[in-house]
Amino acid sequence: MISWAVGPRWCAPSSRLTKARSRKERTVMCRRTTKSVRMRMRGPTEARVQKGSRTVMRRWLAVLFAVALLASPVAFAGGSERIGELLEKAEGVRSSDALAFRRLLREANEARADASETQREQLDYLNAYSLTTGGRFPEAIAAAKSLLATTTDKNLRVRASALLVNSYGATRQFAEGLRQLERTLAWLPESDDPRMRVHAMVSASILYNLIGQYEHGLDYATRLQKLALSPREKCFARYTEAEARFFLGKSTDSADIATVVDFCASIREAILSNLGRQLLARQLADNGQRKKAIALLKNHLADVEATRYPRLIGETHALLAQYMLEEESLVSAEEHAKAAIAHSTDIAYSQPLVMAYHTLYELAQRAGDARAALDYFRKYAEADKAYLNEVKARELAYQIVRQETLQKSQQISVLDQENQVLQLQRKVDQQAAQNTRLIVILLVLLVASIGYWAFKIKRVQLSLKKMAETDALTGICNRHHFTIRAERALAECARNGEQAALIMYDLDHFKNINDRFGHGTGDWALKEVAEASKGFCRRIDVLGRLGGEEFAILMYGCDLRAAARVAEDCRVRLAQIDTRETGHVFAITGSFGVTSSVQSGYSLARLLSHADRQLYRAKHLGRNRVCVYENESEAVRAASNVLELPQRERSEHLGA
Repeated sequence: MISWAVGPRWCAPSSRLTKARSRKERTVMCRRTTKSVRMRMRGPTEARVQKGSRTVMRRWLAVLFAVALLASPVAFAGGSERIGELLEKAEGVRSSDALAFRRLLREANEARADASETQREQLDYLNAYSLTTGGRFPEAIAAAKSLLATTTDKNLRVRASALLVNSYGATRQFAEGLRQLERTLAWLPESDDPRMRVHAMVSASILYNLIGQYEHGLDYATRLQKLALSPREKCFARYTEAEARFFLGKSTDSADIATVVDFCASIREAILSNLGRQLLARQLADNGQRKKAIALLKNHLADVEATRYPRLIGETHALLAQYMLEEESLVSAEEHAKAAIAHSTDIAYSQPLVMAYHTLYELAQRAGDARAALDYFRKYAEADKAYLNEVKARELAYQIVRQETLQKSQQISVLDQENQVLQLQRKVDQQAAQNTRLIVILLVLLVASIGYWAFKIKRVQLSLKKMAETDALTGICNRHHFTIRAERALAECARNGEQAALIMYDLDHFKNINDRFGHGTGDWALKEVAEASKGFCRRIDVLGRLGGEEFAILMYGCDLRAAARVAEDCRVRLAQIDTRETGHVFAITGSFGVTSSVQSGYSLARLLSHADRQLYRAKHLGRNRVCVYENESEAVRAASNVLELPQRERSEHLGA
């Protein structure tokens, strides 16, 4: 019930009171009405009861009328109209103003109960779209699938399918995305809205660009621009065309990309305009204008972060980090690289993650932080491997779906032939069987080719391994491989409590052989020495050429005295090498140094040092002898005296 305030009192309205114009008139009439009511209230109790009953009845009727008014179609129409306004506004800003879009969508979801069935389906579509812009693609896929399963609106089905195509592309489900694109294009003829053709072609150009099939993406973008487009659709078409041309190498003018960026920015398409700025920055950097690229990205970094699109933000920071590093702005490069990682950790296959870890690896190297550099390089390698696998997955998905499409086309052609010409059934069956055989043959050839190349690659690997481990001239271990095997053997000896000995020897007057008889003869002598030395090595021993005319043998489980005997035998065998095969007569002798793990420990460097010291001691004592590294070694030295050569040969040798 309505009442008016009249001074300090409250007065119920009446027809006369309503007609009163001035405040004073209303006050007088209100007093009179109140007085008459009081007088009537002093009447019989029955009259008061009847009047109270009528008052209660009027109040209930007023309540029922209000409820009926709220439940009437007019009220529902008002709520539905409000939802329609919210959805229309959300459609207008969904890719240009992320915050406004989410706010409108939240309001629409709160009023969902008042929405019609069509509006609810449109709201479901916008909810799924919001999930994609937030990077929640698995949930977006589930929402789009649910909408496709329930909607009867043919136009909305095309829109939801196009959204599903984009979501599949963003989650690396490229084969599913291409299959869904095929379904979307097949549903187009059933739609009565020409805008749906634009939706489908936009999704096609985006997906083909995403999987690296830029020729197809450029084709769809070019065809799309021939249609009547809204500003937003024109922005999509022009951006996908610019992206395809850039990655195909057909765009070298930054002004072309800048035009696309300006157009998308003019209609407040934040995501597309900033993606275009990334292309423009890449183009500027490729043209040597890296500072302009940095300024462009930094000036619009706030706009990029306002989109809340993780992939866009991560890639922008990654590009800034890379360009900052190249401009020697190391602190900023590190900040942007870490920001890129923070926005790309959920996308293990993304290029921004690869770029960011590579930048941090370079920074750590420059700072001399080897541990951090190794850690970042490992993460960079993992991210790069994942990204390369993604690229391969894209190509494989395209080829798979393309083959499926070809097979479907072929099957449709066969079915048409069967329906039209039943007389050719046998021929069709034979052709199908032949196709099957061809596929089997192709698969066999594919498997055979894979096996062949695997075999070739294995052979190359073995060849490279042998080249890396073997001395090319003598065929024995080179210094690097000798070091690896010797250290491994020494470690095993140390674990098992076994002794190990090292024999190190150098050919005497080898330079004279090269100078007098030529390097060919010297090479022959080195080969003969290596071949003779092999006869004194067991399978578990390690023989290697340390460089020039210097050789070494690590003997597993051998003590110093046994090693000295082997060295002496080897020395005698070298002196017996017949050189007449070369057309020259000369002596091949060697000076030997011997030590063991008992004297020198299990360190290869220490063993080599002590053996080398004894080798030079043998040289100083007259060459062609064995010297042993020990304090009480007179007996061994006595057993290692130089074999007496004939006086004439010894004179020739010393003269050489």
